[in-house]
Amino acid sequence: MKIAIATEGDLVAQHFGRCSEYTIIKVENSKVVEKAIIDNPGHAPGYLPRFLSDMGVKIILSGGMGPKAINLFRERKVEPLVGVSGPVNKIIEDLLNEKLVLGESECNHGKDGHGHDCLDN
Repeated sequence: MKIAIATEGDLVAQHFGRCSEYTIIKVENSKVVEKAIIDNPGHAPGYLPRFLSDMGVKIILSGGMGPKAINLFRERKVEPLVGVSGPVNKIIEDLLNEKLVLGESECNHGKDGHGHDCLDN
């Protein structure tokens, strides 16, 4: 199974669409068998769910995501898991050991004044 993690350096990014890159892992038998980091190809409504699902991603992890984006991912059979924070390698370890802790979506940049509403993702 392929999993995409929205990342900023070695940390999980606060918002899936505004991250600088994605860490893509392939998991087989509870082990990472492939790992790659790809640049974020751009943030446009509906683009990232199609882009990542076309790569075979089945789960996306991020700090936050708006409800419209969540629905777009689910329409493509990709399960978004939000409220994830911390170092990417620790998150991968927790995921593999079934200890991943999810929280509230951290998607809040519609409130901080840079003109983006998470509902428009």
